Amino acid sequence: MRWPALRILWGILLVLAGILFLLNTLGFITIGEYLWAIIIGVGGLAFLSVFVADRKQWWSLFPGFALLVGGAIIFLERTYPSLPDDFGGIIAMGGIGLAFLIVFLMNTENWWALIPAGSLFSIALAIALNQILTGLEIGGVFLIGLGFTFGVVGFVPTPQGRMRWALIPALILIVVGFL
Repeated sequence: MRWPALRILWGILLVLAGILFLLNTLGFITIGEYLWAIIIGVGGLAFLSVFVADRKQWWSLFPGFALLVGGAIIFLERTYPSLPDDFGGIIAMGGIGLAFLIVFLMNTENWWALIPAGSLFSIALAIALNQILTGLEIGGVFLIGLGFTFGVVGFVPTPQGRMRWALIPALILIVVGFL
């Protein structure tokens, strides 16, 4: 599909979705519990299809994964209401972190994507450990995870060479995290 035609199609879909949301808000229609998860998930798949069609459009991974994760969280909360409250946060942080990791894996020139990926994975790990080990200082876990993230940045080969500067914040963050 040509780019202008695709933009027109997206515009029409957004207007129709807006009308649907307005009718639901005003009480004229009731959208089922799972319908929102499906609509949000389909939106995520649409953004991911942009990336699949053209790998240079890596930006579409971020809204794609964010919407897929949002749809998955809604679905899981409706299906399994006894899940811990923080379970959605673990999925959200891990899922969006995965988008950043894929951006790096597709092209090592995007070494910067390792930093938000590692940060989000560290937050997800801290949340998960907080559920398992009560009383754990999750701030320290986050700082240690962030330190390891910078350590990875320091050792990963990039087109510019190894980013040795990243080892300094890595060491500082790990030491402060353990303290």
